[in-house]
Amino acid sequence: MIIYKTKEQIELVRKSALLVSKTLGMLASEIKPGVTPKHLDQLAEAFIRDHAGKPGFLGLYGCPSTLLTSVNEQVVHGLPTDRPLENGDIIAVDCGVFMNGFYGDHAYTFPVGDISDERQRLLDTTLECLYRGIEQTCKGKRLGDIGHAIQALAEERGYGVVRELVGHGLGKKMHEDPQVPNYGRQGHGKKIKEGLVIAIEPMINMGTHKVHTLADNWTISTIDGQPSAHFEHNVAVVNGKPEILSTFDYVEEVLGERAALKHNKVL
Repeated sequence: MIIYKTKEQIELVRKSALLVSKTLGMLASEIKPGVTPKHLDQLAEAFIRDHAGKPGFLGLYGCPSTLLTSVNEQVVHGLPTDRPLENGDIIAVDCGVFMNGFYGDHAYTFPVGDISDERQRLLDTTLECLYRGIEQTCKGKRLGDIGHAIQALAEERGYGVVRELVGHGLGKKMHEDPQVPNYGRQGHGKKIKEGLVIAIEPMINMGTHKVHTLADNWTISTIDGQPSAHFEHNVAVVNGKPEILSTFDYVEEVLGERAALKHNKVL
């Protein structure tokens, strides 16, 4: 059953989502070659607790960490490890916060140092897929319109769209109805109504869409070993239109400063 949110409840989801956004922004300045995902996890837990939130993933379904960190061919649900990140890696960082009775949950895939043009194109396309899906989150449209928009762009550019994992409703529980696939047919699926709050999260692979679960029973990886990217926003339908409750501004401010510094060094 879909639980539609009041405007007051949407604001509470926004507060949780924005603490996730700030956490990802803090981590953006820490992600570099030599840093371990476990160190990032420790930083994130302390940051969230220092800002009056609780880690949303820690303990959920037995999750042992604050972050899920998926490196290179790992798609999602990667458990933080002690393996240092290397120049050229990409790392998807998924984070959740529970605050004021509501969850926030979103993700960003970061470049580590200098990445290849091929990997940058994957990141750019996946991010564009996210916003294509958000554009379809309007009153009167259907969930299939979201998935179709994401799938059409990704497959047009030669990428695989993961089928086994989907976006979801968000509220007092981390995962609520409805499921929000990243593939679909226009005009099909449940009708989108006012007050819907969902996490839209395309997971796009450089190769095949097929995935498998690793021996830790958490980490999901591409079956062909090709890289994967994952971006996620929390979106509400307000006055019939999509309103993004999370933001990548904190992340992009850090990445923009880093790019400018690198440019100045070249000059």
